[in-house]
Amino acid sequence: MGSPLRIGVVGAGKISAQYSATLARLADRLPVTVVADLDAGRAQLLADQHPGARVLGLPDLYAAEDVDVVLNLTTPAGHAPVALAALAAGKHVYGEKPLAAVSADGRAIAAAAAGAGLRAACAPDTVLGTGVQTARAAVDSGLIGVPHTATAFMTVPGHERWHPDPEFYYQPGGGPLLDMGPYYLTTLIHLLGPVRRVAGMSSRPRSERSIGDGPRAGTTFPVEVDTHITGVLEHTGGALTTLIMSFDVWATNLPFIEVYGSSGSLSVPDPNHFAGDVRLSTAVAPEWVTLPPTSGYAGAGRGVGLLDLADALSEDRPHRTGADVALHVLDVMESMLESARTGTSVTVSTTCERPEGFGGVIDLP
Repeated sequence: MGSPLRIGVVGAGKISAQYSATLARLADRLPVTVVADLDAGRAQLLADQHPGARVLGLPDLYAAEDVDVVLNLTTPAGHAPVALAALAAGKHVYGEKPLAAVSADGRAIAAAAAGAGLRAACAPDTVLGTGVQTARAAVDSGLIGVPHTATAFMTVPGHERWHPDPEFYYQPGGGPLLDMGPYYLTTLIHLLGPVRRVAGMSSRPRSERSIGDGPRAGTTFPVEVDTHITGVLEHTGGALTTLIMSFDVWATNLPFIEVYGSSGSLSVPDPNHFAGDVRLSTAVAPEWVTLPPTSGYAGAGRGVGLLDLADALSEDRPHRTGADVALHVLDVMESMLESARTGTSVTVSTTCERPEGFGGVIDLP
């Protein structure tokens, strides 16, 4: 067990509750010491969940001597400014996905961290759970032979059905690919490695949406981005992935992710969750069977990537949620949207190392 990694949280909005629950369970390794939010009352509510934590403004949080890493839970527009300010203050950073609103800012974050000798990490950390990691171990051990193709589908009716203020999902910087794509693309990188070329197409079936829940239910708002994205990814190892990300599908029987190899097929659970059934069918045993968990964090929740970061710092190894992966994911998404606009395939300008797998299951408290 390494040294504690003291955390300063920036942003006490909706997603912070999930992180807070995980950090409270792992408080001996990941103590929350400072919280900052534009809403001081909301910040205090979050701080009260962590004994000894206090509320400070952003400049004081960056300067605090008892903060080792800044956990950035702001909206995407705030990801780069907060990360760059934290790195300039000598703090490691861990941010919600995406790494930044645009890849140019993501490159700036990665460069600033490298130049300062600091770590930049980014969600999603769901890929560190037993679902994706058991699937990755199955691929690596050759259970489906040589993987050659995959499919990935995220198809829902739209977030306005449950979110009380959903407009930002349908404004520039939003849409199904930029919102949910990081879960699927990060999983695909863990399974099949980075992407070298993409081809995409997109559509906007509806010009406006109606809020379905909360005090503003029934309010309509305009749709400013395409909401159905489909395309093909060519991985550097040669495998091809067919991808659909949509806010325009009322119901479906499609799987989340499947990987097809020379001697079998693998069904991967929802990459937005840490666990789930990994199912295998092979040429010699075609009936689907569920594999037992063999790798990854068991009982994980959002924020477990900070534990991996803490261990990586103690062990002097790369962390598994590196900025290089998050930047590559952002670049792949931008390249898909560019391909959809131009009608031509796009070579992805970045790459990354495939993160290290786990040697087995790690049980969390």
